[in-house]
Amino acid sequence: MRFVHISDNHLGFRQFGLFERENDFYDVFDRAVEEIIKERPDFVIHSGDLFEASRPPTRALLLVQRSFSRLKDENIPIYAIPGNHDTIMRKNTYPPQILYEMFGLKLISKKNPFYVQDGVFIGGSPYISKYYSKSLKERIKFLGERSKDYDKSILVLHQAIDKYLPYEFELKIGDLPKCFDYYALGHIHNRIIDDFGRGRLAYSGSTEIWKIDELKNYKKKGKGFYLVDLDGDIPDVQGVNLEMSREVIEEKIEFSEFKEDIGRLKRYIEEMETMPILYLTVKGDFDRSFVHKKLMSTLSNISLHIRVNYDLEDDIEREEYYKEIAKGSLNIKDMIKMSYGEGEEKKEYSTFAVSLFDLLSSNKIEDAKELTEKFYEGFK
Repeated sequence: MRFVHISDNHLGFRQFGLFERENDFYDVFDRAVEEIIKERPDFVIHSGDLFEASRPPTRALLLVQRSFSRLKDENIPIYAIPGNHDTIMRKNTYPPQILYEMFGLKLISKKNPFYVQDGVFIGGSPYISKYYSKSLKERIKFLGERSKDYDKSILVLHQAIDKYLPYEFELKIGDLPKCFDYYALGHIHNRIIDDFGRGRLAYSGSTEIWKIDELKNYKKKGKGFYLVDLDGDIPDVQGVNLEMSREVIEEKIEFSEFKEDIGRLKRYIEEMETMPILYLTVKGDFDRSFVHKKLMSTLSNISLHIRVNYDLEDDIEREEYYKEIAKGSLNIKDMIKMSYGEGEEKKEYSTFAVSLFDLLSSNKIEDAKELTEKFYEGFK
């Protein structure tokens, strides 16, 4: 028994407002369907965010219709949940995936929380906000109990788990029952495979680079989908990589080597068939206007999009200052004094400001008013 686990295609996403980037997301999805047909799996599991939005553009809808029709012709059913992007957050509404039920898609929902194919339990839940995590945990517990009647079982979710996204999660790893053979997860765009319970837990990741922070994981693990074999005691999970339509380049450039690095980058890009996306950081002591003009005049005609971060030395000093504040080595009173600078007159102002701060911090409003009136009497 083999199946494909895919997620987070974000069809209809027009990154940077560019039609070319919207097309890139369509193209890689087309390639994914081609590869799925070549692999001949028993079924496909989609873990959410097929579309970028709950009201996708017509082209995205037609692309999916054509793709799912091809899978249906090959007798490859699809089990899918909506993610946070393609979920409509209102009662008595339907996600766009419901349009494809006649093309072989089986929507996992509150109404139909699980299906069984060839003795394999396939259960799950659409994306649920962390504000309703109690409801989500109850659904997962229910699915865990129902799955125990089957030799093989799969849980499908579109949620972040604390172990993998510690600052923005809906579930803790301990909230998952350990009775499933495969946990087909979506929402996190990086590829992740982990041992959990009696099986494997996996985020198949996005099929295109949706944000720059996905680039490091992409270079290490690629992007595409997983091909999962359930025949053994532990599922065998293999990544199938998809070629991106264009390269995304992230470069850090020291201004002392600016001319050489820009020349090298220009020569590298000129060898490409498609224009790349550039994320550049220029670091050092320089004139921002000069650097910006030089970058644009050299690279803009051979790149689809350029984003530049200017890491000036003044900014570095300011960052160190704020780090000191965060560590607590600078308190608010010190900051007040520093803001007024040196000199006897300025010292008088800073002393008043610190005294006023002390009174207000202690909720001594009347004393603060009196201090303020006395201070400003000196200016009459």
